Amino acid sequence: MRIGILGASRIAESAIVGPAHALGHRLVTVAARDRARAEEFAQQHEVERVSDDYAAVLADPEVDLVYNPLANALHAPWNIRALEAGKTVLTEKPFARNAAEAREVAAVAERTGGRIVEAFHYLFHPVTQRVFEIARSGELGDLTGVEVIMAMPEPDARDPRWSLELAGGAIMDLGCYGLHVCRMLADAAGAGGVPRVVSAQAEERDPGVDAATTIDLEFPSGVPARSVNSMVHPRFEFTMRLLFAAGEVFAHDFIRPNLDGRVSVTDSSGVHVERLDTRPTYLYQLDALAAHLETGAPYPLDVDDAVATMDLVDDAYRAAGLAPR
Repeated sequence: MRIGILGASRIAESAIVGPAHALGHRLVTVAARDRARAEEFAQQHEVERVSDDYAAVLADPEVDLVYNPLANALHAPWNIRALEAGKTVLTEKPFARNAAEAREVAAVAERTGGRIVEAFHYLFHPVTQRVFEIARSGELGDLTGVEVIMAMPEPDARDPRWSLELAGGAIMDLGCYGLHVCRMLADAAGAGGVPRVVSAQAEERDPGVDAATTIDLEFPSGVPARSVNSMVHPRFEFTMRLLFAAGEVFAHDFIRPNLDGRVSVTDSSGVHVERLDTRPTYLYQLDALAAHLETGAPYPLDVDDAVATMDLVDDAYRAAGLAPR
């Protein structure tokens, strides 16, 4: 694939640069608000050239895949422009500022026939796949509870994740993962379908911007789920725990399995620790996307998935007494 990057961001280094080099794809061009920063990024990460601005990346005839890691409020506008330019888009989550904006992107994708997917990279890794395999198999009985913790130390005060104007907040940056996990478990044994938001409690840093939010959900079967999110946590903690009638499954770090690829399975005979692949989630994501684009291999995410997740994000903000972004 021939890849163009919007923005010389830190996440781009791990999310697209590393996987592209490892899998043999071309990093054709990058643009940033500060050209000097883009030039430094290109030199450091072996990007072939620097474009004058984001629009030039979209106009580049050699680019067929655009990676969008811009601030949350810029996801939808540039996703729309990329689709209208005929590019395939891999956009960082969250897909848009809110569900209404997500539907606007989906409408453009339908009108142009373009392809856009949201970068929920965790889904493709063997750690998550193993957890979901157990949930769907019923080998531990019906699902009885879900808890996803997404927590990190406090970002710098100037970080866009603290900006309401740029659509920041804990649910936007972290909670979307937990909500997505719950949606992906809709067909798990005993879940009975997609969950709904029941309640949420937010701790605001600035008016309207959540520093930490706990979201409680319920599956149609009555099974509870909880998404715990914090951008003011003492340490990084990205865990997934699924409870069943006859045991539980715990992923120790499903976002960064390259640091801890363990899945602990508890059943009647005790705790069994499985040590799975520790290659990064982003590598699996790009490999799956390349296979889909090149050979038509199945790909689990589409615009409908993105819109449905943003509906839950908006519901969570309303439940917490905050307005959607």
